Amino acid sequence: MPRKLLFIVNPNAGKKISHQLIDTIKKEFPQNIYYQIVVWKDKDHFKEVLDIMHSNDYTDAIAVGGDGTVNQVAKSIIGTNIALGIVPAGSGNGLARTLGLSMKVEEVIKQIANGKKINIDHGTVNNIPFFCTSGIGFDAHIGSLFATSKKRGLQSYVKITLREILKYRSKEYLIKINGEELKRTAYLITVANAGQYGNDFYIAPQAKVNDGKFHVVVLKPFNFFSVFGILIKVLQGKANESKNIETYTADHLSIERTWKDSIHFDGEPEFQGEKLEYICHPQKLTVIIGENFKAG
Repeated sequence: MPRKLLFIVNPNAGKKISHQLIDTIKKEFPQNIYYQIVVWKDKDHFKEVLDIMHSNDYTDAIAVGGDGTVNQVAKSIIGTNIALGIVPAGSGNGLARTLGLSMKVEEVIKQIANGKKINIDHGTVNNIPFFCTSGIGFDAHIGSLFATSKKRGLQSYVKITLREILKYRSKEYLIKINGEELKRTAYLITVANAGQYGNDFYIAPQAKVNDGKFHVVVLKPFNFFSVFGILIKVLQGKANESKNIETYTADHLSIERTWKDSIHFDGEPEFQGEKLEYICHPQKLTVIIGENFKAG
């Protein structure tokens, strides 16, 4: 069956996608592969985009934007014959990096045209799909602040993180995993389907998107003098070696708390209740990968 691609462009992504990017797609993408470009104007318009995608026999849905755009497109094609492609244009680009896709538009267009594909896992938290990471605690707190920030991009994210990192306080959680109940005081808990948040910032370096399980990271309380050691381990891709971090593996788990609070899924914040149910769904999404993809 010939390929038929729909490029779904979010003009409001982290880098403010310009007409120049669309022009680059038109210039660089091979003319012997059928494709169309649709601009996703706002949240209300996305249903129209889905109707176009599902009613015209497209084989590939190419998300052009940041992690939020990728999540929105990906969750709409779970369990279908439509493959996900990504032209990364956001702040973190976590899934694109995990899949070995280039951050350069011209290069990633070649990778999409090449069309090498695999099936990967995804997770759900209270039935909300995610593809890289979901979590509670500090990273969800930062996600909420970043979502309401007037400034986007990596610089703004780092600025907010540095401002809040020593102000935020660890909280009590009950983790039910692998038949055990673990009471933990945690600064954050990250449930990782992929190893990174984005920008090659690896919170769970051993996690793989096609191994059928989560890596669950618990960051314990720490003092000022431990901050730099933790950050260095994360930047080196060795977070699992930090004495401040516990890691567990499971294909499902629950986390309980005694208050309602923010969570995040692929960096997107949402207010949720006291109990969070996480389930890993193996091999439900077909994705286009780059030559640097590392299989599980």
